[in-house]
Amino acid sequence: MARGSVRTKIFVISMRNAAHRRHAFISSGIPKSLPWDFFDAHEKLHAGLHYDEDKAIIAKGRPLKPGELGCFSSHHALWQKLIRDDADQYLILEDDILADWSFIKSLIAEDHGEMGRDYIRLYYKKPAPQRILQRDFVCRTTRLIELSGYCFGTQAYLLTKNGAQRFLDHIKAVDRPIDDKMDRSWVHGVPNLAVFPFPVLERAIPSAIGTSRFETYQVPERLKLRRFVSRQRERAGYQIFGRRRFRFQL
Repeated sequence: MARGSVRTKIFVISMRNAAHRRHAFISSGIPKSLPWDFFDAHEKLHAGLHYDEDKAIIAKGRPLKPGELGCFSSHHALWQKLIRDDADQYLILEDDILADWSFIKSLIAEDHGEMGRDYIRLYYKKPAPQRILQRDFVCRTTRLIELSGYCFGTQAYLLTKNGAQRFLDHIKAVDRPIDDKMDRSWVHGVPNLAVFPFPVLERAIPSAIGTSRFETYQVPERLKLRRFVSRQRERAGYQIFGRRRFRFQL
């Protein structure tokens, strides 16, 4: 497909009543020529998804918060929307970001699905092992990298129709926050690609999800053994993935 003919849409996940955050995003300099719209964030788990608190404790070590369930539903709903849409790819953003719109304009003009790049994140929160896939990606000063392990964050990412389908096929159980699920390439098989340096940054404002999820949680005695076994299996799967694909000792 020729450059410029790819169909890309931009959606900004935002709470319907978040007037201040929406105004800040609109004022962030996004070009009028870019096709974008707000997507009303879900405030609770979508009826089509199921959450089991015990399974979340076993997988994550704690129950998920209501804001995390809403966040999961929001991203999951956009993946479903992409499958039904006539667009080839979506750029999915959250409303608390600052962006290099010039870079993004060039990024979304390329057909990433044609190149096998189904999921490209433009920001992440935690350093993780990586390997360089392409230098001078989109412009001379950036690189396309592949990440291994948890790096967290759903602030900004590009997703192709194929990537959305692969996520939907494998990310069904709501037992972890959505970014945890997306990071687990060793489970769902979608490479965790990213642009570096970041063309998007997260603004230093309070998270809409809240901070209570970071408080210490005591796993109930009845679930401790299952939690231990789950962690060992998780570690083994991650190590095998890293050694095969990244060739380093985790």
